[in-house]
Amino acid sequence: MGLISFIKDAGEKLFGGSSAAAATAAAPSAEDLNAKAGAAIRTYIETQNLGLTNLAVTYDGSSGKVTLTGGAPTQAASEKAGLAAGNVSSVTQVDNQLAVAAAADASQYHDVVRGDTLSAIAKQYYGDANKYPKIFEANKPMLSDPNKIYPGQKLRIPPAGA
Repeated sequence: MGLISFIKDAGEKLFGGSSAAAATAAAPSAEDLNAKAGAAIRTYIETQNLGLTNLAVTYDGSSGKVTLTGGAPTQAASEKAGLAAGNVSSVTQVDNQLAVAAAADASQYHDVVRGDTLSAIAKQYYGDANKYPKIFEANKPMLSDPNKIYPGQKLRIPPAGA
């Protein structure tokens, strides 16, 4: 799927700021901190129940980059895994290398800004504000409520025909 950029300070707080900051330093324990952060991100992705197989997550604290490998049953599952990893605080990029069993058209992505609503985003991408449930469903289970999006979050926008 490739490399996707994210806003470093937005997203789920899976690991403490001190751990993430320490991982960016050239400390002897940087490898341990990176492994611990990667494991936390992997656990978070697995809680999304996306049906991934052989998921491996590596995190590089010096660059904020996460790399995902393994398998995904669908394009949507692969994209959701990438979003779950990227919408974690301290992550700036996700290199999604998940192999997709059932390939489909790739989705677009939208960076949420202050004042955005799912309706406004649906109007922008689909020309119809009433199609906001499509965006909400495409971002479940990361989104639990269509009214709870935040600036800096990246959302998956599925193709209009999907």
